[in-house]
Amino acid sequence: MIKLLLGLLFIKFEIFKNQCIYSLFIKKYKINNTFRFNGSNILFYGEGDIEIGHNSYIGELSTIQAVKGFKVKIGSNCQISHNVRIYTETDISNQDFSLDVRLTKKGNVIIGSYVWIGANVLIVPGVVVGDNSIIGANSVVTKNIEENAIVGGVPARVLTKKNTQ
Repeated sequence: MIKLLLGLLFIKFEIFKNQCIYSLFIKKYKINNTFRFNGSNILFYGEGDIEIGHNSYIGELSTIQAVKGFKVKIGSNCQISHNVRIYTETDISNQDFSLDVRLTKKGNVIIGSYVWIGANVLIVPGVVVGDNSIIGANSVVTKNIEENAIVGGVPARVLTKKNTQ
């Protein structure tokens, strides 16, 4: 009985802790009040801008990074699954990592409205995702995605276009 009570207390504490953290994100960034944090350990960070439209959500273990001078903009009615990473700065891979100073790539990330992003997706700096697109699970998005496209893979490529008639 004590283990059950301690377990319930721990769960309540975790929920409270996440709500406190998420309320700080809402104060710091431009996030619509209908946006939902679905789960725990969601991280928004950086001195850049994060803007999110209405009725969108993000799943647990996901991260959005916006470095100073850059932004992540997510439209309305977007579904972002768990363990998704969206970055406005990342190291350039073709370099010597033993050097003290690393070269980085920076860029805004713009995600249109009605976009569905599957689990375990990485979106790198400078990418624009068109409205009504789907990014399949486990994809790495390195280039812009047209609207109504269904993409997947590493790197992500167009698999098909939606029939929107």
